Amino acid sequence: MAWLMVGDRVVASLEVASSRRDRRRGLLGRDGIEGALLLERTRSVHSFGMRFPIDVAHCDSDMQVLRVTTMRANRVGRPVRRAASVIEAEAGSFRRWGIAPGVELEIRR
Repeated sequence: MAWLMVGDRVVASLEVASSRRDRRRGLLGRDGIEGALLLERTRSVHSFGMRFPIDVAHCDSDMQVLRVTTMRANRVGRPVRRAASVIEAEAGSFRRWGIAPGVELEIRR
């Protein structure tokens, strides 16, 4: 299992979707998630078929947050040019965890 870190603080458990199939599935078909999901090699996401609203953080290759949005179901997110990965969590999680543009995240595996 991996952990999502902000500074020296663990903020959430982290699932990692690194294969094309896992990235395509994402959070579809779930009623929620404890923690967060990292979509590697991803610049944009959609929320078609989602059962709950999500927070989305686009991160660069150094895991610095470029943009944070909240998406309701059945929406298409805009690609972020310099994004190398995306982190998804239930809506409201990022505010509680202190994740905002400019914050540098760390993944501990």
